[in-house]
Amino acid sequence: MSAVTGAPVLSGEGLVKRFGSTTALAGVDFAVGRAESVAIMGPSGSGKSTLLHCLAGILRPDTGTVTLDGKRIEGLGEAARSVLRRTRFGFVFQFGQLLPELPAVENVALPLMLDGVPRRTAVARAAAWFAPLGLSGLEQRRPGELSGGQAQRVAIARALICEPAVVFADEPTGSLDQNTGADTLRLLTSATRKQGACLVMVTHDPTVAAACDRVIEVRDGLIRGQGSPSAAAPVHVGHGSRGGVAPVPVAGGLAGHVSPAVVNGARPVAAAPVASEGAPSWPATDVEHPAPIVAFSPGRVGTGSPGAPSRPAPGPQRPSVPVSAETHDEQGARKW
Repeated sequence: MSAVTGAPVLSGEGLVKRFGSTTALAGVDFAVGRAESVAIMGPSGSGKSTLLHCLAGILRPDTGTVTLDGKRIEGLGEAARSVLRRTRFGFVFQFGQLLPELPAVENVALPLMLDGVPRRTAVARAAAWFAPLGLSGLEQRRPGELSGGQAQRVAIARALICEPAVVFADEPTGSLDQNTGADTLRLLTSATRKQGACLVMVTHDPTVAAACDRVIEVRDGLIRGQGSPSAAAPVHVGHGSRGGVAPVPVAGGLAGHVSPAVVNGARPVAAAPVASEGAPSWPATDVEHPAPIVAFSPGRVGTGSPGAPSRPAPGPQRPSVPVSAETHDEQGARKW
């Protein structure tokens, strides 16, 4: 088990995952503590992406356990794991994966709207994130009107708006230049730490890994080493590697290529006041009157569907985003 001070928030024990005759994970133990950041390094094919997928509830391990806040989650059905990803986990992808049809503020608000939060409330809460992240005045810009660094900061806000227990990051600076990547990385690590969330980040870059509290190296489906960032040895990556999490099937699409509306989680919250003069610089949450966890009803989210942003997009009709229908598996997820 990885060294963690205090009780781990997320842990995996004896994780084994095979794809046909290929063993991707061969008995991995992993743990991360509250507000801790851990970088997972390793060459392509080492098993680091599969480890992230198993920890995030995207894949079920063949054997072994995954525990979140003391409760096992690896045995949940797909619908229940989908709810878990919406409510307890946040995701930052290599290329942001923002919806091009929506302005930035609605991209951030989308996880809340998918969980039934009224549009006005969700957008107000999303707008409160823009100033702290250096995005003031960009709320109505669409992703194509943002720089790479700005788009990734919007993605970070989207991942954190649901107040997740864990944020999973797939090469979050892989598509950025060195200076922009460094700024984005500092923002990601500081924001997750301030939220009290864990950060689990897959990377090939030792410089990126050095921003985390701890680094583990995965090779041949096993953890071969771990320690402080200064001890992390550079990992050689072949030229043919994309450097990100490989796509795997999940409800509604592919992780790594799926819409954040399906993978990214959001915890329903009660209406919160819009930030004003004298308000904290970091968005606050109304924890005294939390709303119940709501599973989205069967159907599709898109133009004319419940929970969809009401702003019409110019040009072609925006594509709809599939949402898994509620089943009995949702009942287990509601315990969270």
